[in-house]
Amino acid sequence: MRVNMAHLRERGRSGGWINFAVFDARSSSGTHEDNSRLLAKLTARARAANFRIDQSVLAYRSSGRIEFFGSPPLVDYLSNTSITGWTHTIEV
Repeated sequence: MRVNMAHLRERGRSGGWINFAVFDARSSSGTHEDNSRLLAKLTARARAANFRIDQSVLAYRSSGRIEFFGSPPLVDYLSNTSITGWTHTIEV
């Protein structure tokens, strides 16, 4: 299965850089446990492909709006920001 991914880098609040990944995916059940497993699997896959990832989230459409699941600081950030587009795809 091929999953869209955005690999981005932004300045953190402390002034350093944060590398993060946003995956266009959700587990089939949508449960917290299954989403956690999927996010861990996708993050590990991306790191194995030499992407530097400090934080990661899943992004999916639910009830007509985009929902984020993953690292709480990144979820907060993305809830107030838009992603410009997918930058890569990853095979799972």
